[in-house]
Amino acid sequence: MNAKLLMKTARSLMADGKGLLAMDESDPTCNKRFEKLGIRQTVETRRAYRELIVTTPRLGESISGAILYDDTIRQITKDGILLVEVLNHAGIIPGIKVDSGADEMAGHPGEKITIGLDRLRERLAEYAGLGARFAKWRAVITIGEGLPSCACIHANAHALARYAALCQEAGLVPIVEPEVLMDGSHSLKRCCEVTENIIRAVFNEFYDQRVMIEGIILKPNMILPGLRCSTQESVSEVADATVMCLMRVVPAAVPGIAFLSGGQPGEQASARLNAMNVRFRSRLPWPLSFSFARAIQQPAMQIWRGDDRNIKAAQEALLHRANCNLAARRGEYTTAMEKS
Repeated sequence: MNAKLLMKTARSLMADGKGLLAMDESDPTCNKRFEKLGIRQTVETRRAYRELIVTTPRLGESISGAILYDDTIRQITKDGILLVEVLNHAGIIPGIKVDSGADEMAGHPGEKITIGLDRLRERLAEYAGLGARFAKWRAVITIGEGLPSCACIHANAHALARYAALCQEAGLVPIVEPEVLMDGSHSLKRCCEVTENIIRAVFNEFYDQRVMIEGIILKPNMILPGLRCSTQESVSEVADATVMCLMRVVPAAVPGIAFLSGGQPGEQASARLNAMNVRFRSRLPWPLSFSFARAIQQPAMQIWRGDDRNIKAAQEALLHRANCNLAARRGEYTTAMEKS
């Protein structure tokens, strides 16, 4: 393990007020989103869409790293240039999703365990050779009647720690994503309790697996009520609950926290991140950043719709959302930015 390299990469991912762009949707997930918009679900349309993203002018001014899918890290532009090379030229660090998705957890109806540890060492070595400098693994935690179970929390925390240790061995910074899902009718308080439990379990497993916490990035959910909860707290209440939760369980040595959007509308995700940085940035031991997928990509996909004539307008929409999150990371986001 090259500790200096890992810490340098982690710091670079969190530098200059920038954040991460998640463009690591699996082929089935990408196809579902294309289908809703009437876009053909083919290898070529997926490649063309990802080229649209990485060739967006000035994207590197707001995005420090891009999380790719297995197909994407191998793809080339229509001019024959590897997408990884395009990212590097833009000053964006390439990363890779390495989990194989969530599977039903035996003996625990309604709960899932993320799979993909088999032969992960070999896959990480290959991805490093293809140009990746960091990786991502997502665990999903559902809140419901009697859920999550202790077994689900600890099984997923253990898998995240084993993944992180293997990443660091390969010289890749692990992006560690324990996601408490927004689905359900649970309260903000219940989300806070579950999030605190899973993050605490993850760091306990880190110590057991000898993961160097100075060389990881944490990618948690914000503390939010369930989508069906009758009480939906304000932006400032979400910001307060999220930061207080993280302050209780995340060590100061962690280089940074990059929130997932979890299906939040882009403007809402930006406003909540902005409130955290406005209210708490001077008191935090780690930067609060973003690692958004749909909250950055969705407007661009809706404009593009598979038509090359819409590429420029789609790229402008993508850059706008990235810049809004850059501003939120710095505590400078306002709703007036959405009208510009």
